[in-house]
Amino acid sequence: MSCALDDPTLERHFKGHRDTITSVDFNCNMKQIATGSMDSCIMIWNLKPQMRAYRFVGHKDAVTSVQFSPSGHLVASASRDKTVRLWVPSVKGESTVFRAHTGTVRSVNFSSDGQSLVTASDDKTIKVWTVHRQKFLFSLSQHINWVRCAKFSPDGRLIVSASDDRTVKIWDKNSRECIYSFCEHGGYVNYADFHPSGTCIAAGSTDNTVKVWDIRTNKLLQHYQVHSAVVNSLSFHPSGNYLITASNDSTLKILDLVEGRLLYTLHGHQGPATCVAFSRTGDYFASGGSDEQVMVWRTNFDSADYGEVLRSQQKATSMEPRGSTSHVPTQVKLTDIIFFALNVQIINVCFKSVSVFSLAIIPAALASTLEHIVGQLDILTQTVSVLEQRLTLTENRLKDCIDNQREISFRLRYSRNSGKLKLASISF
Repeated sequence: MSCALDDPTLERHFKGHRDTITSVDFNCNMKQIATGSMDSCIMIWNLKPQMRAYRFVGHKDAVTSVQFSPSGHLVASASRDKTVRLWVPSVKGESTVFRAHTGTVRSVNFSSDGQSLVTASDDKTIKVWTVHRQKFLFSLSQHINWVRCAKFSPDGRLIVSASDDRTVKIWDKNSRECIYSFCEHGGYVNYADFHPSGTCIAAGSTDNTVKVWDIRTNKLLQHYQVHSAVVNSLSFHPSGNYLITASNDSTLKILDLVEGRLLYTLHGHQGPATCVAFSRTGDYFASGGSDEQVMVWRTNFDSADYGEVLRSQQKATSMEPRGSTSHVPTQVKLTDIIFFALNVQIINVCFKSVSVFSLAIIPAALASTLEHIVGQLDILTQTVSVLEQRLTLTENRLKDCIDNQREISFRLRYSRNSGKLKLASISF
């Protein structure tokens, strides 16, 4: 039986690029991985061992970003040669090319419906294009330095961008206006992306930090200073519960967003880890580095079947010796967690009251601290709610199990006697 939280494991590694890997992405069919490199090539790695990789040559300078379309039938690539290419990820490697910007194109990203592309460039602009015929739609241009990254929101209504001007901006695709700028980073912002729910964003910066904001309230939710060097890339797990980051300190970090803590530190690359991405299902993630290697990892920590875990807990309970005091009934745990949740909510309300009525008359540093505490308490309340739901589910399943056992113990046993069914006596 697998544990609820098994360590990620390195499954495979690929070597074929001749310079730093800059970008990595999974095909939705889980049969291919695309990578871009400073060697100006795109590689399509086939996950079946017997199938060779495809090398696509076409860009005249370093490839900075690659991404599969949602259907998996196309790969988009951005390059320092100022162009974007759309490739068919087959052995022929056919592509169409268009000049997208007047400077290096730093990133390319498909909308969730596969109909649009957003590109970001050193020319300080973000541009949106149609995938069909690569028609230019509009440009967004309020950044005052290189734009490193631009991504569509899951519903396609918003765009997030990260820039060397130290800001992360949220744009409305329909109005084409910047609706908010986050300015908390102390360095260039290398990467930003949307949470799968579309309600939050995360960004990594040259100030070595990762920050998570709620874009509904524009409040900083979480701040992680877990790396000792520049954060180059990040990726949300499809469940939204985890975030993985890649850094110049040669490590990958997996963050538990529900508990707000560092979960794993992975050492694999010899030199800066430059890019990372979860697969569409979250079962795997891939990373690339300056060591020219692509590594494919099995996630493991989110793979345990809940029913299996429950059965394990029930078995452990049934094996406890009589008189043992280590087991606490589920009902008691549920009561405790509800009591704890109420206390958290009361504390939360108290802090929110302080923030509403008193922030104007207390020092700015203390006000900022209190606001951060309120944000953390909101997350804690949500965590408690999730735990309560899980415990309720456990209690219901245990109740069903007990009912089934009673039904079995009281099952009528019949014996044939002179052609009639006679109820046998049941002893307890």
